[in-house]
Amino acid sequence: MRTDIFARLDREPEPPKIEAPRMSRHRIALFGGTLAFYVAIVWAVLITSWLVALDWKVMLFRPYQQWPELHAFLDYYVVLGQRGPTAVMVACWLGWRSWRQHTLRPLLVLGTSLLLLNVTVGAVKLGLGRLGPHYATQIGSAEMFAGGDIFPSGHTANAVVTWGILAYLATTPRARRYLSAVSATVSLGVGLTTVYIGTHWLSDVLLGWAAGLLILLALPWFEPLIARTEAWIFALRERWRERRGGGRPAPVADAGPQPVLLPQSMATEGLTAEAVVTAPPEPVPSAGHAGTGVRARAHTGHPARPGGMPVAPAGVRRPPPHTDRGPRPGSTARPMTGG
Repeated sequence: MRTDIFARLDREPEPPKIEAPRMSRHRIALFGGTLAFYVAIVWAVLITSWLVALDWKVMLFRPYQQWPELHAFLDYYVVLGQRGPTAVMVACWLGWRSWRQHTLRPLLVLGTSLLLLNVTVGAVKLGLGRLGPHYATQIGSAEMFAGGDIFPSGHTANAVVTWGILAYLATTPRARRYLSAVSATVSLGVGLTTVYIGTHWLSDVLLGWAAGLLILLALPWFEPLIARTEAWIFALRERWRERRGGGRPAPVADAGPQPVLLPQSMATEGLTAEAVVTAPPEPVPSAGHAGTGVRARAHTGHPARPGGMPVAPAGVRRPPPHTDRGPRPGSTARPMTGG
């Protein structure tokens, strides 16, 4: 049994018992509060409130010109919010966890969250059509319904969901707390980086945080569907294995000629193995000759001498033939050789 730290990397002998999160009252309250915040941000931008004025002030401040020394580092840091690289990194980690724990739940949860992210965030982006800071046409305008796709921030929402999945799938409360803090820090930094570079308004980032958090909070509602999908995939795999392994017939060995063993009495008479032949099957006796059938069953299984006469086992003397009795009518006399 391994006791070093690398033993934790081995595959577990059986799937661990991990309880999926449920929609508790606390989670439902957080979901409702986040949804209200989401709607408030959208409404504040639609009516061109003070939030839009704050967007313009931050944009005209041009943070990338105020702190140019951070630009090189933040250009790489913002990649942590891009969907392609982050999804590949997290999928590799969760794929290893799925293999180690004999379950598809981590990968299915990731796929479900990304699907919800694409549908919800993408629909709002295309529906509101807001232009980004670099494409703004009028100072002080909300730039809504102008054919853009910047509201909410996809980088921010993707960072919240992708890195938040690691905390959602944590197996211990301690790991969940640490991973929640890490994912919150990463998503907060990615959102502010997009504002620093000038690709998003500040309100875009606020709505992106709310959109990603709504998806994480709503995932327990999809756990029954994830469990049924996992069971269906495993059942499909078992059927495929049975079809693949049970379709081939088992190989049958060719029934070749079997060797015949010589009894000791025949070996003493000088008979060779080439002279031994298999006795032909005797005809089934009729009902009137019960004694003949008894004698035939008594000699079943013994090798035969040339001429069809079965050989008696060693140590058993055959009774002498009845010389005073002639052959039965319809019967064929057998040659008596040996004794």
